[in-house]
Amino acid sequence: MNDKSPPLRPPSEATLNLADPVERVASIAETLRTAAPENEALGRLTPKVVDKLNEQRLFRLLLPAAYGGDEVDLATWFRSMEAIAKLDASTAWCVGQINGCAASSAALAPEIAHKMWGSDPRAALSWGPPIRSRAEEVDGGHRLSGEWGMSSGSRHATWLGLMAPVFDRTGKAVPLPQGVSARIFFVPASAVEWIDNWDVIGLNATCSGGYRLEGHFVPAGYSFSREHLPDVQLAGALFKFPLNSLFATGFSGVSLGIARSMLNDVIVLARDKTPRLAKSTLRDNHHVQFQIGEAEARLRSARQYVESTAERVFQEVRKSGKLTIERRIDIRMAATFAIHEANAVADTAWQIAGATAIFTVHSFERRLRDIKTLTQQVQGRQSHLQDVGAYLMGLEPTLSFA
Repeated sequence: MNDKSPPLRPPSEATLNLADPVERVASIAETLRTAAPENEALGRLTPKVVDKLNEQRLFRLLLPAAYGGDEVDLATWFRSMEAIAKLDASTAWCVGQINGCAASSAALAPEIAHKMWGSDPRAALSWGPPIRSRAEEVDGGHRLSGEWGMSSGSRHATWLGLMAPVFDRTGKAVPLPQGVSARIFFVPASAVEWIDNWDVIGLNATCSGGYRLEGHFVPAGYSFSREHLPDVQLAGALFKFPLNSLFATGFSGVSLGIARSMLNDVIVLARDKTPRLAKSTLRDNHHVQFQIGEAEARLRSARQYVESTAERVFQEVRKSGKLTIERRIDIRMAATFAIHEANAVADTAWQIAGATAIFTVHSFERRLRDIKTLTQQVQGRQSHLQDVGAYLMGLEPTLSFA
């Protein structure tokens, strides 16, 4: 460690005494729930919602304790994301992206991480994939140019990540180390020009739009490899996990939270709604009774699968100090399965609700659009189960998303 680096701070007494994150979510639940339509109309989280998330430190769940974060375990992370998503999926998605990015700070030099997160309690990092990008080696760092998109929560971030290939002073591409897919450079959010191109059907309030800059200097040290584990400088069990394991676990919680709220709402609706020309309420319809029972079983099973996997794997890593490939595959399998079970439950709730579901005065249509958008995101690809199956049959593991 650099002799001039700030010392790594142990978790403060204030951090240790914080309520469980799920309890903190519950303390602001009414704000998050009632703000959801306003978020949707605004196309981003309202300032009131962002203030509440910061007050409850919900952007710092995966940030190392050494840098002022909560450094929660994997199961707590899952439960927190699920709890937020029951109230509003866009809010949960922003929290998920910003936290996943924050976990990468474990691979930065401590003095850099302290500068990015230690001095500002509202500090937050977001990034998205490049549309075009280039990093040129110059004295003291790199000069970045390009355009990036799909950066969820970026409008509430203080730092942004810029994925870019690196070129030396002669213009020749600098090869990445084996196993590394990209290098990400960090700049203050004030450095970019925003691009309002987030015109989508769901997760509207994540405002996952783009940004660009040209010829911006990034000092040495303000970057890391996307596959950051070899560079991790902190000892916690949380920092043995690749970012995809954290994103997969969290975003499966989002899908389950959406589905849980839709199923709860349709059960309430079914008690009193008598469809047009029907002779009895939905509650008395035998097919609806079956649908509700099957959906509840699917949702409980998928949720328990993710939660128990997260708990088991995290405890194993805590004891052994390492995360095996087999356990990475376990997380990917549970998360992908849960996302698609949640999607099926959401479809059932939508079908049972009938015409009621299409009116925006209810939340069915927004939540359906949100979960359909979620399944199209990289963590929601059903093809991940093909990678799992190939590994289980003895083929070389594909770890791009595990």
